Amino acid sequence: MQQEQMTPEEMLAEVDHAIYTICVGGQSYRIGSRQLTRADLKTLYSIKNSLAEQITAGNQGLLDNCSVAVFDRR
Repeated sequence: MQQEQMTPEEMLAEVDHAIYTICVGGQSYRIGSRQLTRADLKTLYSIKNSLAEQITAGNQGLLDNCSVAVFDRR
């Protein structure tokens, strides 16, 4: 069975959820002899910033990042 590719928006939502989970539940915890360590916050924020840039770049038109100057020799 082939897994569908997630969109950058869906991936960003998952990363936001992971960040929230760490903020609410902590980076790691131990129950008896078992331990769970979640993803590194610095890495998650890096991924989040990258996805946000990717989403912003995808929403720009051909000339959205263009400036125009007019010099008319007055």
